[in-house]
Amino acid sequence: MTAVIDASAVRIDGVSRVFGSGSHRVHALDNVSFDARPGEFVCLLGASGCGKSTLLGILAGIDRPTSGTVDVGGRQVGLMFQDSALLPWLTAGGNVALPMRIRGVPRADRKARVEELLRLVRLAGLADKRPHELSGGMRQRVSLARAFAQEADVLCMDEPFGALDAMTRDLLHDELERIWRETGVTILFVTHDVREAVRLGDRVVLLSSRPGRVAEIFDVGLPRPRRIDSPDVAALAVAITDRLREEVVRHGH
Repeated sequence: MTAVIDASAVRIDGVSRVFGSGSHRVHALDNVSFDARPGEFVCLLGASGCGKSTLLGILAGIDRPTSGTVDVGGRQVGLMFQDSALLPWLTAGGNVALPMRIRGVPRADRKARVEELLRLVRLAGLADKRPHELSGGMRQRVSLARAFAQEADVLCMDEPFGALDAMTRDLLHDELERIWRETGVTILFVTHDVREAVRLGDRVVLLSSRPGRVAEIFDVGLPRPRRIDSPDVAALAVAITDRLREEVVRHGH
């Protein structure tokens, strides 16, 4: 008998999330369904409050759906937040090593892996620096290295570059795309920036305003590498923005 192989790294089926009860109920997500293939880069896009971060929290296991299911096929799921959230009393290397310490990885193995990850994010030689000695972009690189230290097969990223200036963000787009290609990790990336979604994603999942529902899924289909200011990226971003505007106006009425 031929084994059936599930082509999905992540399968989200009919997920709803309701907070509170009675007159204080807030319906954050409503019957959300989509999947992500192994090694795929999926961007989640929508207006503020549409449940993007809530969905990532469910995927990462720090929250549970009110109804519906999330299936990652036993894969390890990691999470990276917008704020670098580095521990100020640890060095850059200590921050990267933290997930490995928690998992009980031996010290010698941790040291070698930290050096490897810092090289991967182009911070070789900076393991002994404290977070306050690093620029905002460098701190996000450390946070990115720490996210990969989780040894995740699926990495959930919640607006990780939202607080950075445009040039730093553009450079980190290049770094993230390079690392994604090298590692083959599946990425689900939350953003409110339409061009960023088109710049990075294989597909863009557009969520409606609260409660968050899948309004449309866009296949990007543009050759890589992409530039955020290229005409092709801009053209698709305009089309997605028009669709997003429809959802915001509909919700407003």
